[in-house]
Amino acid sequence: MKATQETKKLYDESAGDWKRVEPILLSDYSARPFVIDLCEPIVNKNILDLGCGEGYVGRELINRGAQSVHGIDISSQMIEQALIQKNEHQIINASYEAGDIRDFAVTESEQYDLVLAMFLFNYLNVSETISTMQKAYQLLKFGGYFLFAVPHPSLPFLKKDKFPFYFKPKAGYFSGRNQLFPGEIWRRDRKAVAVQCVHKTMEDYFTSLRLAAFTKMPEVYELKINQEHLELDPEFFTPLIDLPLHVAFKIQK
Repeated sequence: MKATQETKKLYDESAGDWKRVEPILLSDYSARPFVIDLCEPIVNKNILDLGCGEGYVGRELINRGAQSVHGIDISSQMIEQALIQKNEHQIINASYEAGDIRDFAVTESEQYDLVLAMFLFNYLNVSETISTMQKAYQLLKFGGYFLFAVPHPSLPFLKKDKFPFYFKPKAGYFSGRNQLFPGEIWRRDRKAVAVQCVHKTMEDYFTSLRLAAFTKMPEVYELKINQEHLELDPEFFTPLIDLPLHVAFKIQK
């Protein structure tokens, strides 16, 4: 519970730093575009966005033709930012609610073509991850897809410098399981934004999917910096060359 309270406080206090209408955070370049492409086909799909933040990814999905996007986030201030963006851009097929996904009640009337969780599970421990994945499974239509991305579990132990993204491990890869690692992620305007990661191993994610009743083999992608990033901003992206930044999973019900 303490980690959850810290997460809510962190994002309530920094919600304004996450507001954006174009890529600005490191993961807006290294992770989100790739995961959004993985969501295809998007046209006419009903999508649930778990840990939606200020709605950036959901807005991109609507721009690509999603029929509806419903976002849930623990931070009421992030949801307020999402609603501001919705009103400013007159987006009629997006809805949002502030709430703890662990308390989210699943109803049989709610069924989605796609359930997405961008950097949600790095804020949950193993048991909470399993429970949330079980809800994702129940909320999916048969044939629908569950997609999620997390920081690569090995990253905190590989990266020695801070800029432009780091976590500070408090223990080793296995002994640090379920421990909260603090960190920061930089925007391209060089403003640092605080983040957190409840560490889990790669095995934990596969086990969680299995215990959540998913039976198919997931597609797994290790996300990294590419040449296009380096040409865009060498100073910003060079410290991350050849490092596994994030992992994206896609699995069908």
